Order: sequence, then C-alpha cells, then structure tokens
Amino acid sequence: MTASDRARELATAAALAAADKLATDVVALDVSDQLVITDVFLLASAPNDRQVRAIVDSIEESLHRLSVKPLRREGEREGRWVLLDFGDLVVHVQHTDERQYYALERLWHDCPPIDLPAEVRRGATDSSPA
Repeated sequence: MTASDRARELATAAALAAADKLATDVVALDVSDQLVITDVFLLASAPNDRQVRAIVDSIEESLHRLSVKPLRREGEREGRWVLLDFGDLVVHVQHTDERQYYALERLWHDCPPIDLPAEVRRGATDSSPA
C-alpha cells in the first residue's frame, strides 16, 4: 500500500508552505506501509522557536485553503517540536536541535521518501540563511 494521492497533495502543499517560511531539511516520508493511522510524515526544521511557530502557521493556513484543518495539535506552547495531525498527513516541525537529537528520518529509514517540488528541495540541506 502506498500513500493516497490526497495525502501526497497535502504533503506537497504543506512542504511548500514550510519552505516559504524558510524551513530547512523538509522531507516527506510515505509511512503508509508501517502505520495505519496516517499515510505521510512531513518533517521540517527551523533554527529557533519563533520560526517553528511561523512555519506551523503557514502550513495551517495553506491546508485550510484546501479545506483541511488539523485534527490534533501538540507542542505549540514550547515551540520546539510542533506536531500537526491532519489525518492522512502528520507534520513534525522541529527546532534544529530536536531534529538532530530525535532523528526521525533514522527511525523511519525504511519508509520511502516522497518527491517534493524543487522549491522545497532547494532548502532541504541548507540550514543557513540565503
């Protein structure tokens, strides 16, 4: 089983919104074979708490335009690791330190990556401001 077209559409929209707010290391993973609760994990990083919140806000606004609201939101108060659950898509926006420490990509290394647009990939490994 692979991620649904809708989950991929939401992941792409969320990734573009994250990239628009200068998120780094934006990665989408198809976790549909491993989890029954969601199809895609989207991971993004930011160097500070304020930027984590800005990325989260941008993602929520973008998906709201697609008539999707989060079912659950966690970690917003601390701003170090915010989880947004949209059902078919779960977004993790992490402070760079948390991203390195928890290494979710390593945990889910057996899940195939989902191709994201060039605008997102350009900042995928660049953690310094342009």
